[in-house]
Amino acid sequence: MVFERKMLTYGDPEDEEEDASEEEEEEEEEEEELVDPLEMIREKCAQTEHCVHYKEQLELCEARVNSRSRTEEECTEELFDFLHARDHCVAHKLFHNVK
Repeated sequence: MVFERKMLTYGDPEDEEEDASEEEEEEEEEEEELVDPLEMIREKCAQTEHCVHYKEQLELCEARVNSRSRTEEECTEELFDFLHARDHCVAHKLFHNVK
């Protein structure tokens, strides 16, 4: 069984609230600084020449599908081609950044 000890202080309760809010702000700042390396690498790989080609094909397909009111066409193949090209690039770069 765990018992908590609370210490009574003779001070202004608002000071305690300010201290708590300062600690929360510091924790939030620390959390905001964390950046997922996978997302950064995905963005860089999506801008490579090989991936840009597949992204353009995907965007053309999406424009074609959205311009029609009745169509059964989907852009699944184009999406998979783009994701495959991007993930292939990511696979070669990701583990160099992992500690």
